[in-house]
Amino acid sequence: MSTIDGQITSSSSTPMALSAIVVNSDSNGHHASPTIIDKSSRWHTLLLAYKTLGVVFGGLVTSPLYVYPSMPLKTPTEEDYLGIYCIMFWTLSLIGVVKYANIALRADDQGEGGTFALYSLLCRNMKIGILSMRDADSSRVLNSTLYEDREKSRLGKIFVKSVVARRVLLFISILGMCMLIGDGVLTPAISVLSAINGIRAPFPKVNKSAIETLAATILIFMFLLQKFGTSRVSFIFSPIMSLWTLTTPLVGIYSIIKYYPGIFKALSPHYIVTFFLKNGKEGWLALGGTILCITGSEALFADLGHFNRSSIQLAFLFTIYPSLVFTYAGQTAYLIKHPNDHDDGFYKFIPSQVFWPIFVIATLAAIVASQSLISATFSLVKQSVVLDYFPRVKVVHTSASNEGEVYSPEINYILMILCVAVILIFGDGKDIGNAFGVVVSLVMLITTILLTVVMIVIWRTSPILVSLFSFTFITMEGTYVSAVLTKIPEGGWIPFAISFILAFIMFGWYYGRQRKIDYELTHKIDIDRLRILLSDPAVQRVPGICFFYTNIQDGLTPVLGHYIKNMKSLHKVTIFTTLRYLLVPKVAPNERIIINKFGLKGIYGCTIQYGYADSLHLEGGSLVNQVCTCLQDHIANCSEDVLSDQMGVQEEVLNLEEAMNVGVVHVRGKTRFYVGENCSWFDRIMLAFYEVMHSNCRSSLPTLGVPLPQRMEVGMLYEA
Repeated sequence: MSTIDGQITSSSSTPMALSAIVVNSDSNGHHASPTIIDKSSRWHTLLLAYKTLGVVFGGLVTSPLYVYPSMPLKTPTEEDYLGIYCIMFWTLSLIGVVKYANIALRADDQGEGGTFALYSLLCRNMKIGILSMRDADSSRVLNSTLYEDREKSRLGKIFVKSVVARRVLLFISILGMCMLIGDGVLTPAISVLSAINGIRAPFPKVNKSAIETLAATILIFMFLLQKFGTSRVSFIFSPIMSLWTLTTPLVGIYSIIKYYPGIFKALSPHYIVTFFLKNGKEGWLALGGTILCITGSEALFADLGHFNRSSIQLAFLFTIYPSLVFTYAGQTAYLIKHPNDHDDGFYKFIPSQVFWPIFVIATLAAIVASQSLISATFSLVKQSVVLDYFPRVKVVHTSASNEGEVYSPEINYILMILCVAVILIFGDGKDIGNAFGVVVSLVMLITTILLTVVMIVIWRTSPILVSLFSFTFITMEGTYVSAVLTKIPEGGWIPFAISFILAFIMFGWYYGRQRKIDYELTHKIDIDRLRILLSDPAVQRVPGICFFYTNIQDGLTPVLGHYIKNMKSLHKVTIFTTLRYLLVPKVAPNERIIINKFGLKGIYGCTIQYGYADSLHLEGGSLVNQVCTCLQDHIANCSEDVLSDQMGVQEEVLNLEEAMNVGVVHVRGKTRFYVGENCSWFDRIMLAFYEVMHSNCRSSLPTLGVPLPQRMEVGMLYEA
């Protein structure tokens, strides 16, 4: 298990795809040569498909617990129930099977899914935003069509030229991510609360407070398990979800045979037309509950990094989808004969002989259902931290073989607090259901919009197919959105409040980072400027080795100029060090350290590449020794004119050895904004907010374990 404390995408660092790649350790060069991990083994795919049941589909397959209770039905008739089942069947078929399982899963960003993965995919392809390719080394990603030198589409050119278009794209992506995190708060709350509510059927005297307390206790236990990682959690949870996925459709088939064998005639779309013609506005409002039948489908896409496309498709198409079709058919068949039982539409349709076994399975399944959106939230936060759109939080990689399996302690405990608060404050399942519907519909609509852009810009899909896709799903999901927005006063405001807070945090961080990057690029120190600074007779070269950390790869940090001007000194051997995080498990030893010489005496550049399973601790000086050894080899093998003289090589090696004997110091900049009187009120607010976040988040450098006597921080104010 390894820890990465908020890794960075610097102002000119190489943008990497959010993918799982392995390094070719046989490479003779200094640069990593990644190849895509092969997960095509049939048995491996079947095992992953089994594991997805415990992680990806929990929210989706447990939706029968709360769909019918969330609908505002008054005096429903047989035709009403047939119309509702028809709507649910086609929602599952079109959105679940067609859109997510067969289209969205193909729009991954080198193995990662979700709205932010779509955004990074578009940014790199169109060479816009913080993921601009102007400084990228395209050789780092093989077998990718994203880097082909081809003419941009008309829509792509619009995004390149228009700042407004780029900001709209960013806003949509951030909103989608924030809504999905809101989903991660509401899914555990509504799933567990709906399951525990079933105990009131045999024991009606159990009060609401007891139900809420029990649900909150279960959720706390659930969140405490997250630190063990997706693989271990899924191994525990998959048997539970397998049992749920098998038993509920069996009960559904029993209900179909007993109550309404002709239920599948409702698959004809004319029942939808009849339902809306008969019920009008009431039918439209009922969509606010119907949409919950597809809840959790976004996790099918967002959890892609934890598994792979084939395993998710296999599990969904051959287990989850048939299970939901038969379960909802059985529920509907029962309700046609018992039309007033819709407020408890799940437990009432369970035969009394198997009530307790199903109740236990349902409770366990509801706990598992929380996992899908929790895992998706971890993935989204990790993506946005890597892309520098979110404050740096601790990200723990819980698997040495899959980069997508991550856990964030801070995010985990924040989700836990919010989930428990939602249950204790908004204990009414209908209020949470209203909030849930808002999240589900908006996230699906945002994904459709981004997929449409991907089809046009990247896939170059036929305009006819793009039009068919966008018209079908935007119309369908737009109708759902219009229905759930009426529920905002009745609990629907909860996800908007969560999303607004998250969006403000993300925008404030992004704005501050962009201003800092702009300043660093404008005031960066190049080699000529460094030569002028060192030529000052007042500047002394002091004994020892200095590791001066910089995150600018095509120049040196402005902190260097500030340091030399004020300290009037620089170590005789100074190594400007950049730490580059690669999305690989481990970087081969011969590719880990890249050395280059700046053409100045005792001045070198060093890039240290590391993967998410690598350890970078400097305790014991192992990494320092490795860098110095590589530096000695570089000096000895360098064929530049200055070093071609053997005496010059020996002198430089001798200077390095002397500096090593004197001691090592690690210097990093600690920068803040100086907000002057000439700054606008907007800058004052946003930069002050950024500084609060920056001072409380984790360092942009990994936890290196540098001994305190060797550590030095140089403060500098950036003028806003």
